[in-house]
Amino acid sequence: MSSAVVRATYRIETPYPLERAAAVIAGEQSTGTFVAVPGETDRLKALHAARISSIEEEAPVAAPSLPGAKTPAGEGAVFNRGKVTLEFPLANFGPSIPNLLATVAGNLFELQEVSGLRLLDLELPDDFARRYGGPRFGVAGTRELTGVYGRPIVGTIVKPSIGLSPEELASLVGRLCEAGLDFIKDDELNADPPFATLEQKVKAVMPVIERAADRAGRKVMYAFNITGDIEELKRRHELVVSHGGTCVMASVQSIGFAGLAYLRSFSEVPIHAHRNGWGMLTRHPMLGMSFAAYQKLARLAGADHLHVNALDSKFYESNESVIASVRALRTPLAGTESCMPVLSSGQSAATAETTYRELGTVDLMNIAGGGIIAHPDGAAAGVASMHQAWEAALAGVPAEQYAKTRSELRRALEAFGRRP
Repeated sequence: MSSAVVRATYRIETPYPLERAAAVIAGEQSTGTFVAVPGETDRLKALHAARISSIEEEAPVAAPSLPGAKTPAGEGAVFNRGKVTLEFPLANFGPSIPNLLATVAGNLFELQEVSGLRLLDLELPDDFARRYGGPRFGVAGTRELTGVYGRPIVGTIVKPSIGLSPEELASLVGRLCEAGLDFIKDDELNADPPFATLEQKVKAVMPVIERAADRAGRKVMYAFNITGDIEELKRRHELVVSHGGTCVMASVQSIGFAGLAYLRSFSEVPIHAHRNGWGMLTRHPMLGMSFAAYQKLARLAGADHLHVNALDSKFYESNESVIASVRALRTPLAGTESCMPVLSSGQSAATAETTYRELGTVDLMNIAGGGIIAHPDGAAAGVASMHQAWEAALAGVPAEQYAKTRSELRRALEAFGRRP
């Protein structure tokens, strides 16, 4: 039997000693339950029991973060905090992401011994990479398909998100292609609605993209949202590819990691993985999981691009968290292809300078919806302003200075929060 283990690191809050809470979690998520049962022999536990690898104590707090924890009888309400690493034998579940999740992110969140529990990170054996393969295209494959090198891939989101007819969508895409965009994506809210089905959208949009490619010499990548039930993924993927599409998009929380891995098994184009719904998994600091753990599973399952919010975005997530997420995505993972970070939410030419300064890389997608489409001089000026902002950032020239001789950038800075 393999001696390989999965190491899962948690942040725990508990009214009990950390050692006790960790032992309860280890038992509940491997061989034990709330009472001793026949058959849980020493030999069985030696082969299959989870083990406590390390405990790092933090300062305790006076009140619980989450409801439902029981407290020791006759003791003061002090809630201990710390980082705990547990080792789970790979033999318990094998290189299976769905069954791994049942172990490291299953019923343990409901245990009464904890008043807070968050999965911080996972260390996975290479068996998972051999089983799942990771991104098929990643950064290199995406750059080859878009023909964009030496700078971020600049893109936008179809807006309005809902309501455009196929003809109106095609007209918008035509204008965006002429404006010089690299990438366009469906909104996560819009996949295959009755008012404009995916088939209608693909048949309306792709001829427009092909004609623009003939003129420009490179093809705009359009991420069609194919999110749906499992049996729909392959049919929708084939629809996009058969009409010349070069990207498909799927909502990870909607189809699950197993659905993402299934899509990866046959996909002929990059998978743009959207993490909508992520906030309910991570927003509370003492519940859910961190992006460090999540992104490993998404990458293994086949995400070529993965959303990370953005610096100075419209969402709650701090810049420090976004920076950590991008660094996590850029960290090699068991020899798999790299995954392209997707920065979206509140993006415009006004955010490029800070983004490059803080992240130090151009291997990313910078997606601006309103920051391009709502530019006061139109979408073409919005695209130009994004390119100019990144030119300035890469040259080390302040955006305000660069904007003095570039009206598109100047107008974008005026409209979106920075004035030269």
